[in-house]
Amino acid sequence: MKWFLSNLRLLLLATALALVVWVSAVSAADPDEVRDFPPVPLQVIGQDPGLVIVGSVPAQVTVSLRAPRSTWTTLENSRDQVRAILDLSGLQTGDHQVSIQAQVGVRPVRVMSVSPSTLDLRLEPLASVTLPIQLAVRGEPAIGYEAGSPLLSPTEAVISGPQSKIEQVAHAQIDVSISGLRQDVQGTMPLRVVNAQGSPISGLSMAPENIQVNLPITQQGGYRDIAVKVTVRGQQAGGYRVTNISVFPPVLTVYSKNPAIVSDLPGYVETEPLNLNGESQNVDTRLKLNLPPGVTIVGEQTVQVLVGISAIEGSLSLTGLPIEVFGLAPGLQANTSPILVDVILTGPLPLLDSLTREDIKFIVDLTGLDIGSHQATPQAQILISDIHVQSINPGTIEVIISAAKDQTTTPTPSTTPTVTPTPSA
Repeated sequence: MKWFLSNLRLLLLATALALVVWVSAVSAADPDEVRDFPPVPLQVIGQDPGLVIVGSVPAQVTVSLRAPRSTWTTLENSRDQVRAILDLSGLQTGDHQVSIQAQVGVRPVRVMSVSPSTLDLRLEPLASVTLPIQLAVRGEPAIGYEAGSPLLSPTEAVISGPQSKIEQVAHAQIDVSISGLRQDVQGTMPLRVVNAQGSPISGLSMAPENIQVNLPITQQGGYRDIAVKVTVRGQQAGGYRVTNISVFPPVLTVYSKNPAIVSDLPGYVETEPLNLNGESQNVDTRLKLNLPPGVTIVGEQTVQVLVGISAIEGSLSLTGLPIEVFGLAPGLQANTSPILVDVILTGPLPLLDSLTREDIKFIVDLTGLDIGSHQATPQAQILISDIHVQSINPGTIEVIISAAKDQTTTPTPSTTPTVTPTPSA
């Protein structure tokens, strides 16, 4: 015992040194790391059910933790182990500054910080009011139409929230625009709560949030919507066709003091005749309408008529067209086989009819080619735009390049092409 007491100090020192060595070894193998945990949902607890929070409370907060690397692995695999709590227990009406608490279900972990760490908030009594739902109609329907009595379902809503905001509530309403409408308004629409100045009030709950609305839009007596039919006279230029006829507006509203006259109309009104005689381009014009006595148009007295006119597409077969070569190096000569090609062209018939032999030729580019046999593709050169090559026969020709002789006569084909224009189907 005497020996133990005399060496107690030395024994304690050795134990402390051993503990330090052990802690150092453990820390080196599993070092502490400080990190921000993924955003943590903020839970509000202890709130008096008769009170509500005025203002916004963040849905998430950032929590900074210090933990060994191995513990971080556990935390990342079990994110529900970290909680953020806003405890309102015992708080009454008024302004408060409340600290956010972080709780961690894994050890060893140290909470370094919470951001934000505190919240300034106000608690107010929960109030509610039941209001009739009003329909706020904006604009006017189309001329000759009128809005009827609306049908709302339900007709009342319960508005709940902080007492100070409930005191500002003037109306619970549905906003509907009927500008230019010719048909009923039907559907489910969101409810809005506004103050006396018509400004929306946020931070309130509404039951229900959406209202079924049925607002009839009916046509007044003596008015009728009828279609517009374009009356066409004459024939467009030869080789051209009418691609479309459109009118704007396609439907007009007409009126008569005698509703029977309007009811007896056939459902359409004709324009004054549009003469297309000899036209080869699109037509854009305004036309008056032929109306029976006692009937007038509501609004603009003419309609815009657009007529699309385009050339009829056709095809043209040419046979026996000569091939010209260029790009041949000096001292060389070339022979093509065959020396003539056939071609089928497509394009507007008026342009095909005007095509002459001089308007098209076929060439073969021999630039860079040396003595020998080569395969080449003839290229068409057409002086009239909008005419295209549909096919060349043959599509590839043989070109034999040889050394030029002192006296070489290369016959020039003189066959006249056979022209066979064929309109497209």
